Amino acid sequence: MYIYNVTINIDESIQEPWIKWIDKHIKDVLATKRFVSAKFTRVLVEEEMGGITYSVQYTAKTRQDLDNYYKYDADALRKDGEIFKGKFVAFRTELEVIKDY
Repeated sequence: MYIYNVTINIDESIQEPWIKWIDKHIKDVLATKRFVSAKFTRVLVEEEMGGITYSVQYTAKTRQDLDNYYKYDADALRKDGEIFKGKFVAFRTELEVIKDY
């Protein structure tokens, strides 16, 4: 299993519309069938730069599923977020699950 983690720091001024948007966005990402689940969380650390930080963790069964998301889906889905351009910063991390307990 693989976790595709997207951490996003947003400007507080866009919180309400962004939350509505990310809810739809997560559903759109899951609709690609590349991921089996997703978790949407708020990061409980205050950032020096301000804003509110969230994390979305998508779980993929295989590396191929994750690679296919990048190849076929990621660019188009990321473009939807351009309505918030300049009001957020995002970074992405890939994790390989070694063992579930």
